[in-house]
Amino acid sequence: MRYILLNKEIAMVITVEVDRDTDRRLADLAARTGKSKAEHAAEILKYGIEDVEDYYRADEVWQRVKRGEEKVYSSDDLRRELGLED
Repeated sequence: MRYILLNKEIAMVITVEVDRDTDRRLADLAARTGKSKAEHAAEILKYGIEDVEDYYRADEVWQRVKRGEEKVYSSDDLRRELGLED
């Protein structure tokens, strides 16, 4: 299925292809809420992009850790550094 989403604030249109299961889930959600599938897809993009951005930022840090470019602290080191030792 393809959806064309219209951002009412900026009037930007994009086309998104989804599999049948996702289309069914959007249809079920639309039926339960009275909103259109496109409205839900736009909401999912708006709020879901933060999760995707966070994932890629975390992956960038992990890659630096693996290359030895990022300092890593143990929980003991961190407690000592913050003066939280018992």
